[in-house]
Amino acid sequence: MPKALLSVYDKTGLVAFAAGLDKLGWDLIASGGTARTLREADLPVVEVSDYTGSPEILGGRVKTLHPAIHGGILSRSSDDDNAQLDAQGWSEIDLVAVNLYPFEETIAKADVTLAGAIEQIDIGGVALIRAAAKNFARVALVCDPGDYAGVLQGLKNGNLSEAERRKLAVKGFASTANYDRAIHAYLSGADSLQIELFPVQELRYGENGHQQATLYGYEVGIGPLGGKILQGKALSYNNLLDLDAAWRTAVSYDEPAIAIIKHLSPCGVAVNENLVLAYQQALASDPVSAFGSVIAVNRAVDGNVAAAMQELFIECVIAPGFSESALEIFAKKKKCRLVEMPDVVVEPDMEMRSIVRGVLRQSVDMGDPQGTEWQVVSKRQPTEAEWQALRFSWKAVQHVKSNAIVFANQAATVGIGGGQPNRVDCVHIAAQRAGEHARGTVMASDAFFPFPDAVEAAKGYGITAIIQPGGSMRDDLSIAAADEAGMAMVMTGVRHFRH
Repeated sequence: MPKALLSVYDKTGLVAFAAGLDKLGWDLIASGGTARTLREADLPVVEVSDYTGSPEILGGRVKTLHPAIHGGILSRSSDDDNAQLDAQGWSEIDLVAVNLYPFEETIAKADVTLAGAIEQIDIGGVALIRAAAKNFARVALVCDPGDYAGVLQGLKNGNLSEAERRKLAVKGFASTANYDRAIHAYLSGADSLQIELFPVQELRYGENGHQQATLYGYEVGIGPLGGKILQGKALSYNNLLDLDAAWRTAVSYDEPAIAIIKHLSPCGVAVNENLVLAYQQALASDPVSAFGSVIAVNRAVDGNVAAAMQELFIECVIAPGFSESALEIFAKKKKCRLVEMPDVVVEPDMEMRSIVRGVLRQSVDMGDPQGTEWQVVSKRQPTEAEWQALRFSWKAVQHVKSNAIVFANQAATVGIGGGQPNRVDCVHIAAQRAGEHARGTVMASDAFFPFPDAVEAAKGYGITAIIQPGGSMRDDLSIAAADEAGMAMVMTGVRHFRH
């Protein structure tokens, strides 16, 4: 009869998993609290202390650290190994289900003491994980309750393959590595940044042909940006950067949205329940720059949207889904890559950038912090239509390179300027993109106006309302310029630079 050892702190799914093993004819061995849980569920189980003939000692600090346990796990099924186990009256253990004391959860508590933290340093569990993972050629390690169902299904189908056991072993070594890093950081007092990345794709080159590049992900086997390529050749370094920028822009809106990105800068952004109209409005913002762009959609793309995109040369389209009719239409654009995302979540919640001999880390800008209060500082209040346009443009401007300026109506950008050392130049660029469509729209600025010149320039282009963070020493001059022009001005108190 195959034997399973169960020794878990987190008992999520334990009873169902053990019951499944029992039904398949497995013998169950379990330590202390795990054994009690299984007995209370009327499952047949042998306690570790009975199996080894040695009692738990030191208040439970030593339970599974015994040759009968580790010999059974580490046995290679060779004649010599089997003979040594037989001589001791021990048996092979074929599956180990184990998870660790909650050290990180413990040290996160405000009232944690050093003694309390040390008691949550798991010894036996780590040894079990490493032993089972080392011997994955024969033993299945299950250190994540989320794997219980899959492991049971594999056993029902006959057995787990060596490749499946190896994958479980890799997860085990990752868990103990992370566990040890957390302990080291806590005891040393060093708030070090530990990151584990796995190769996803060797890229043909980096930003330029002479630069080498590789894409890494936070999980083994993950696709680009966590998504799946449905069509087209491999993504390039620049494609990936543009896809990231486009996806962040589109999913920042709750409404159905489309973002068109070129060289990390939005060409156009629009929201509309009708995605075909959203695409047309976003494209109209800067149709010249949109040639060879990347497009993100925060809803599934259907055949109508795909058909609307046929006339434009597009590098990539990223969305949470594509209908069969959309796939058929895009199949005619063989050079266009399609990336399907599993959800509309932006993660992780931090971002990093390399600098000489160092790395910068910051939390992701997810928009205004909760509780932010906007203030109307002009004499004139915005109209309801202007409020709608100001709210839309404030989200759009957060994804444009500093010094970011966006001209927009209630549902779409009409002109975008950014990435210049001078904010007034960005106003002129936005106006150039917008042309006659600038008149009657609103303007968003990612940071304050150090001088009133940008407001005065906006007046000349027919802007009716402005949204900006405020906080300049000369805010009063900008407010006065807005009042003189009859414009409404809203200050958010939050800056959204994107260097």
